[in-house]
Amino acid sequence: MGLDLFFWFVLCLPLNFAFLASTFYQVLMLSDLEADFINPYDAASRINYFIVPEFIGQGLLCAFCLLTGHWIMFLITVPVTCYHVMLYMKRKHLIDVTEVFRLLNAEKKFRIAKIAYYLTIIFISIFSQDTDCNDTLEAAMDCI
Repeated sequence: MGLDLFFWFVLCLPLNFAFLASTFYQVLMLSDLEADFINPYDAASRINYFIVPEFIGQGLLCAFCLLTGHWIMFLITVPVTCYHVMLYMKRKHLIDVTEVFRLLNAEKKFRIAKIAYYLTIIFISIFSQDTDCNDTLEAAMDCI
């Protein structure tokens, strides 16, 4: 029980909240670029600052799910991790300043889909932890 609480509340939830916040910030930067409130160089540099740490964190989260035996969470996180690895290997993970306007709508849709994905992961994490806590409380009440 103690390791599960550590996994869910110290590793999984904060990482997913950080991923959600950084992806929301990236969508905000792309929206500002679309409305011409920011220049392409600043937008690309601000977005690219968060991409590699997000990829590393997603890979670590997927590895932690595998190593701790949380198979459902591992199966949910592995497709995005594989997609991130594919983008990194093809060198298409960073936003190019010269191509940003051509890819603006696709990048926004991709990041909005990632926001939905991270929200789903957060809800699954909260409800699976709630279920684990309820099972532990019921077992403790049976002992009394």
